[in-house]
Amino acid sequence: MLINQQYTRHGPDYRFGEQVTFLDIKQTFGFSHVRVGRWVTREESRIAADLVFDSLADLAFILKLPPLTLGLRQTVSLAFGHGGQKGVQAHYAPATRELALAKNAGAGALAHEFWHAFDHYIAEKSFQSSTKRFQCASDLWLADLPIIEHPLNTRLSDIFKVTFLTGNNDEPHDYVRRAIALDKKYQTQYFSRPTEMMARAFEACIESYTEISNPYLVSGTRFSALAKEGAYPDESHRQRIFQTLINYFEPLGIALGKTSQ
Repeated sequence: MLINQQYTRHGPDYRFGEQVTFLDIKQTFGFSHVRVGRWVTREESRIAADLVFDSLADLAFILKLPPLTLGLRQTVSLAFGHGGQKGVQAHYAPATRELALAKNAGAGALAHEFWHAFDHYIAEKSFQSSTKRFQCASDLWLADLPIIEHPLNTRLSDIFKVTFLTGNNDEPHDYVRRAIALDKKYQTQYFSRPTEMMARAFEACIESYTEISNPYLVSGTRFSALAKEGAYPDESHRQRIFQTLINYFEPLGIALGKTSQ
C-alpha cells in the first residue's frame, strides 16, 4: 500500500515543506488534465501528490527543462490510480496520450514511461512519415526514415546514434546485442524494441545522475536482476548518452518555453 511505503529521496527542495495537490501538478508541469481514481483515498492522494510533484520536478531539473514543458505543450495527461494496467507500475497509453501511475504496484517507472510519451510526441515533428498510426521517433530513426531538417532534430539523431551504434556508427552497440540476447533468453520481443531500449537508456541516465536520488522517479537500473543481465547501458555508456540528452533537451526546453508563453 502507498501509505506504508517509504521513499528516501535526496535532491533539491522544490516545495519548501508545502503540501501540493494534483491540481498543482497539472498547473506546474503543463499536463492537459489530471485524473485521480475513485478508489484513491484522501491520504493516498496527499502522499502521492508530493511524490509525483517532486519526481517531475527532479526530471525537469536533471534535463534542464522548464517544469511547464513536461506536459509537452499540454498534449499529455496524467492519471493516478486510474486507467493503468494491473500489476504494472506505470503505463503510457498512446491512444489517449496518458501517463497512468498505479496506486499500489510500487514505483520507479515514471522516467521510463515519460520517455515513451516523449518518443511518441516528437516522432511526427522529427521524421517524414505518411502513416498516422502510433509511432515513436526511435522506431522511425532505426527504420531510416528521412529526418526533418532542423538543428534540434540533428541533436535528437545524435541521441539515437550514441545509444544504438558504436565505432563509426556502422555497428550495433553491445547494449543492442545484449537486448537481443535477452529477447532470445525470455522468448519475447520486448527488450530489443527501439523505444524500449531508449526508455531503459533514458531512465538509466536519470538514475545515474549523482546529485539526485529518487526511487519513485526511477529505480532498478543499477543493481536489479535485469541490470545484472545487461538490460541497461553500463556507466560509461550512460555518461555518453546523458551528454547527448542534455545537448538536446536544454535547447528544446528553451524552444518549448517560448512557444508556450
